[in-house]
Amino acid sequence: MKHDPISKTDTVGDFIAHYLAEIGVSVMFGVISIHNMPILDAVARQGRIRFVPARGEAGAMNMADAYARVSGGLGVCLTSTGTAAGNAAGAQAEALTAGSRVLHITTQVDLGYADRDRAAIHDVPRQPEMLRGVSKSVHRMWDSNGAIGALTAAVSDALSAPSGPVSLEIPVDVQRAPAVVMAAVHAPVPTRPSAPQSAVEEMARLITQAKRPLIWLGGGARGAVEEATELMRRGVGVVTSTNGRGVVSEEEAANLGAFNMGPDAMELYGSCDLMLVVGSRLRGNETRNNKMPLPRPLLQIDADAGQGGRNYPVDVFAHGDAADTLRRLLALLPETLDTDEALAFDIARLKAQAEGVCATRWGLTPWWPRRSAVRSAPAATPGCAT
Repeated sequence: MKHDPISKTDTVGDFIAHYLAEIGVSVMFGVISIHNMPILDAVARQGRIRFVPARGEAGAMNMADAYARVSGGLGVCLTSTGTAAGNAAGAQAEALTAGSRVLHITTQVDLGYADRDRAAIHDVPRQPEMLRGVSKSVHRMWDSNGAIGALTAAVSDALSAPSGPVSLEIPVDVQRAPAVVMAAVHAPVPTRPSAPQSAVEEMARLITQAKRPLIWLGGGARGAVEEATELMRRGVGVVTSTNGRGVVSEEEAANLGAFNMGPDAMELYGSCDLMLVVGSRLRGNETRNNKMPLPRPLLQIDADAGQGGRNYPVDVFAHGDAADTLRRLLALLPETLDTDEALAFDIARLKAQAEGVCATRWGLTPWWPRRSAVRSAPAATPGCAT
């Protein structure tokens, strides 16, 4: 069956496709609908973004979430109006929990019928309220003049600390409207809080005094790979949440990984004299509902000020970006901390014990040798399908 080529037009849909490509988006996941066709037509015309269709909106959102986590960039999910946007809600709630950098572009009925409960096809009168429950923020593109502002606000919110999925509603008639042509598109610079220097200095003083310090890395530490690894190199042990796995390589002897709640972790915590929590909510499922004793003093770095001491009382809280705060902290610490040389050995021993228990308990022993082969396989280039 032959299809005529899509004729070129300069619509808001074209501007959206152009804007996303200009800020570095190369892949988009979603479900095709008559309500998002102006955007998809533009994506096809321009040929700069690969569109990956999904069978359902939940799958598309999961793919965008996974892409954002693996690539470290912006994951983009495109859905239709109403029920279709609702179908993505469960997957988007997971992205919200993980703080994933996802832009959810969803549609809205023609502007004249939006929010009026006039029974337009696919209309959900309280769609923005539904989206607010699973989004860091919700935006609407009201007209072609505001296209640049709505896109910039949504992308900036998704990328800025604390990051998270952001929903952008675009009415169908706005997608088809003539676009305002711009000479250039400038990608927004994510905003990140800067921790008070006094808090960084107090943390440095306490870490310097500790003999068996630990750092707990959560998903909010994903952008601080070099800094967290350097802190471990100087003598600090590592444990992670599930979302923080891989910030420091799990091949490192001094990294317990996500074995953070079992008897082995409890033994380690009992022997340590300081813990620095970076970018983690210390969720109940990883702390025995916040009843698990953690080393003290307990220090915390988080880009979300509201997380300070939320689940555990802390001795020092620094509201700041993980990488920036750790970088400034390292500048105040000696190249080698005066810590217990046995700390890394103890962590490696406890991790081996925990892995053995898991392999036996879950019947993984026959497959355990393959783990080394997987770990030694060449890593995929971030953002590329393999």
